[in-house]
Amino acid sequence: MLNMKFRKIQQRIPNELLCALAESLLDNTVFRIVNTLMDIQHVTEKQIFHQRLQVTYNQTLEIQNMILKHQDTAVQFANTQTLKLKHKIELKEFDKKSIQQLDEKLHDQQRFLEKAGVPGFEVTDNPMQIQVQIRLLDFILRLSRMDLPDC
Repeated sequence: MLNMKFRKIQQRIPNELLCALAESLLDNTVFRIVNTLMDIQHVTEKQIFHQRLQVTYNQTLEIQNMILKHQDTAVQFANTQTLKLKHKIELKEFDKKSIQQLDEKLHDQQRFLEKAGVPGFEVTDNPMQIQVQIRLLDFILRLSRMDLPDC
């Protein structure tokens, strides 16, 4: 089963790239780099997630405070609709900034792996190249979790 997965990956990635990658993995440096970058990514994603939760919580509080402030249901309804529209725009802007932040993190990771000499990595926005890089990272992570014999 594992052999079949490696064959699928190998079919999508040129042999020259796999050979160069294998050479770069002879010591554990690349494994440590990839694991560190993955940890940093997870921290960043958690921070963004918690920031988004805070934004939505603050928006809920804003609506609740407005409802407490105004007793007239017509005013409450109108203000609620206005706030919901405002909140939707704010959340969309927050999400755009989050995506930009994650894109910057992607470029930082690509740059770091390229400078470390890991084959197949360069700074790019090309979706096909990014997919190859993701497959390479997945391959590296799978290998890092395996018990490999010492050569």
